[in-house]
Amino acid sequence: MSKPNDNPADPFKKALAEATKVMADDRELNVTYTVDPSGISGESMRLPQVSRRMIREEVLLARGTADALALQRKYHDDATHARYAPPGDLARDLYEAMETARCEAMGARDMPGTASNIDVKIGHEALRRGYDQCTQPADTPLPVAAGYLIRHLATGRDLPPAAANVMNLWRGFIEEQAGGALENLDDVLSDQTEFAKFARQMIKDLGYGDQLGDDPDELDDEQEDQAEENAEEQQDPDSTGQDDQDEQDADASPEQTQEEQQDQSQAQVSMDEMAEDEMGDEAEMPEGEAPLEPPAPQPASEADPDYKVYLNTYDEEIAAEDLAEPAELERLRAYLDQQLEPLKGAVSRLANKLQRRLQAQQNRSWEFDREEGILDAGRLARVVANPTTPLSFKVEKDTEFRDTVVTLLLDNSGSMRGRPISIAAICADVLARTLERCNVKVEILGFTTRAWKGGQAREAWLNDGRPQQPGRLNDLRHIIYKGADAPWRRARPNLGLMMKEGLLKENIDGEALEWAHRRMLARREARKILMVISDGAPVDDSTLSVNPANYLEKHLRDVIAMVEKRKAVELLAIGIGHDVTRYYDRAVTITDVEQLAGAMTEQLAALFDSDPRARARVMGMKRAS
Repeated sequence: MSKPNDNPADPFKKALAEATKVMADDRELNVTYTVDPSGISGESMRLPQVSRRMIREEVLLARGTADALALQRKYHDDATHARYAPPGDLARDLYEAMETARCEAMGARDMPGTASNIDVKIGHEALRRGYDQCTQPADTPLPVAAGYLIRHLATGRDLPPAAANVMNLWRGFIEEQAGGALENLDDVLSDQTEFAKFARQMIKDLGYGDQLGDDPDELDDEQEDQAEENAEEQQDPDSTGQDDQDEQDADASPEQTQEEQQDQSQAQVSMDEMAEDEMGDEAEMPEGEAPLEPPAPQPASEADPDYKVYLNTYDEEIAAEDLAEPAELERLRAYLDQQLEPLKGAVSRLANKLQRRLQAQQNRSWEFDREEGILDAGRLARVVANPTTPLSFKVEKDTEFRDTVVTLLLDNSGSMRGRPISIAAICADVLARTLERCNVKVEILGFTTRAWKGGQAREAWLNDGRPQQPGRLNDLRHIIYKGADAPWRRARPNLGLMMKEGLLKENIDGEALEWAHRRMLARREARKILMVISDGAPVDDSTLSVNPANYLEKHLRDVIAMVEKRKAVELLAIGIGHDVTRYYDRAVTITDVEQLAGAMTEQLAALFDSDPRARARVMGMKRAS
């Protein structure tokens, strides 16, 4: 008989862990259950947590995830995968999605029982990301659709409805562009090397061949040819002539040998000079060939090819903990907490309000009149009135709430010194803690420069004779206060760095926004929100003194236009005492820093409102086009 404190889910967890090890063909695998994202790291596998109640959906999700990861362990070779992996971001996502689908399809062929379990996992993930609500291909990731299509074609199984919706949105495009490659799918499925080549061909057919990098097979052929040439050069037939010459030198008299050696030395010098002249003529210009030109340098900005940076050698992207000693960070954090003391009541109310708004989107709803589940006490009265009426049960179901990451990009310029930067740091603190409780990942970034009125870049420009129109002329400092995957308790002292004297200098907003946008694009979350907090237009005296007066402002507008056009990231801004609506489509301006906490929480909470009209009304912003 089990003890009262025993977890009734433990026998199931143990059985699933053992079955997973057998399926993965790895008895040394360590299987754990956690609320962290599922996956494999080294010899450890993380599976979704199963509660004491052992809800049916939890059990099925754990089984599906375990089967998918075990099949990846069994059929996937990391070295082969890395050999053919493309360097481009989208190409790599396509490559990895197709490889995952291959492993799951192989499992469905060899162990048919895994297919239905993995269907549950796929369906759960698709619903969690809101794929059932999507109506346009642009609303869904192409790599996900490609992986779904590979699995469907390889197994012949229908996908769960939400996943099938994504696949069908993209299927016409994929088959039109890469239909020829898909015909060979069955022939390459069981061979990872051949499948990797097949995947690279599909990526090329889909229009992303420029992200594939060099063909690893061609590189191997070149290396073999080079090795053969080196071996032939080592076996030089002219070496025998030197042996004959040595024998002749040994037979000659000393006087004759010395004279002949001098003549030979002079002749050798003449021959060397002639060879150098001939090589010089050939190096100048081979007939009928144009000189090789070096590749054009990459533009400093993806949003504006004309934007220039004079010298980026001294730019830095640095973690907050690397800019101060731990003891100093703790002292600065204590000072920030003192600033927070008078605002504790208001901040707590705002945090609770935000948490309620977000959890309202995450709360579970009920399905009533079910044959099994939890007894519906509210409907017992009809059973009392008519005992022949069957009991009514209810079942909890999760509502749609796509996995989300929020980035706060804070202006760390000198004009934020004092009350504004304290309020901004406090609000970042509150938002990070609150969102983490709601399972929303948060990244906190800051931007400033390393020096006032130009740093090493300006010194280099002066030493080079002050060329005209040099472009950005200061050294950037981009600060990571908290990474999206870092727990808040570990990053908490870092926000105290904003109180450090001498940290806040000048602000070049366009490059900072582009940097934050690139970081977000690398994330795998389905929804990405970027909130910018600034108190003015971009200002850097060194840059603006030798470039057009609107140089930095134009670049900021170009970056904003790029981010809003791509729509991969939802962009909004808060201006402190400065009208930022002339830059950002979604923006609000506050006149008092005390209003910042309320504005941030209201806007962020409104983003999670399912009604777009209510969202626009609460945010008080211009509606996005």
